[in-house]
Amino acid sequence: MTRFFISAGETSGDFHAATVVNELTLRFPNAIISGIAGSQMQAQGCIAVHHMHELNVMGIGDVLRSLNRIRRIEQSILSYCVEHKPDVAILVDFSSFHMRLGQKLRQRGIPVVHFIAPKLWAWGSWRVRKLRKSQDRLACILPFEVEWFQKHGIEHIKYVGNPSAASCIQGWSATELKRHLDIKDEQPLLALLPGSRPGEIKTHVAVLADSLKQLQQHIPELACVVPLAPGVDSKALEPLWALGAKPVERTLDGYAMRADAAIAVSGTATLELALWNTPTVLIYKASALVEFLARRMFSLRSIGLANIILDDKPVMPELLQDNCHSDQIVTAVLPLIRNEDEALQQRKAFASLQSTLGRQKPASGVVDMVEDLLT
Repeated sequence: MTRFFISAGETSGDFHAATVVNELTLRFPNAIISGIAGSQMQAQGCIAVHHMHELNVMGIGDVLRSLNRIRRIEQSILSYCVEHKPDVAILVDFSSFHMRLGQKLRQRGIPVVHFIAPKLWAWGSWRVRKLRKSQDRLACILPFEVEWFQKHGIEHIKYVGNPSAASCIQGWSATELKRHLDIKDEQPLLALLPGSRPGEIKTHVAVLADSLKQLQQHIPELACVVPLAPGVDSKALEPLWALGAKPVERTLDGYAMRADAAIAVSGTATLELALWNTPTVLIYKASALVEFLARRMFSLRSIGLANIILDDKPVMPELLQDNCHSDQIVTAVLPLIRNEDEALQQRKAFASLQSTLGRQKPASGVVDMVEDLLT
């Protein structure tokens, strides 16, 4: 009986891991698949040894307070794997926890595939030593990562495709999105993406609400949509609902956020918006301590994935920290909503992203790596 262990630590990882569980089930229909799982992984048949929400922490203070609990989960997982002996472990994103877990699994004779390489090229390059010890195969989702990791001593590495590029090819058109929201074709539509983590939402919802309020004064007919990721508490977004924003579930068939413009908290969502050709303003605000550390560790000019792929240029305006203020956000997004030159320039730059990232499904490449380890 073939056994696989698969682990995700947060909502995005749950989604990506679920695609791998689905592919494993297709190729190994009698396999037993278990792990640290979220609801999407479980829906595909993964047995939850622990739920991923047990690992959810935000900020350095929360991490420190949760260390004992996280270590107990790690020990529980190691004991489970020693007892059940999975043939391969697949660790999805969530690099700090998974690099430590991967090394300990390998010490116990369990081969490891890391899916979604940690962004050590952006910050923390010294951690590549840990990464070498924590995996047998490394699956990257950004093409340029292969060369970087090879130069830093990672041997078995492959670009398996980008989840966003694979999923953003189809989906609702701009007209279909407006029809789904029951708004008129001629109404300008603004998308607000507050992030998926509770801490991100708590930090950014007020500035998004203030920005929306100001924009409604400039454009009274403006409609607004807020995508809801699985697990997000809609009550935390009440200031946006109070201003007439409409929710839409990200898990709906055909979901595609082809709005006229967007304001998005930094993360994978900003790359998706670029692939959907949606002009976007990227925002992010972190604690003073995180900002202090980032300034000393981050080696790139940009933080948005689309900007980084586009030669590390601010194609998408990035309003960070003190610049993450409603007045500056409104000034940056108004020309995008009005389809002025700034919007056209973004769309022109976004056009090359799809060809750069390709269209292959990452889960297929990840399971190819799993099969390679089984031979």
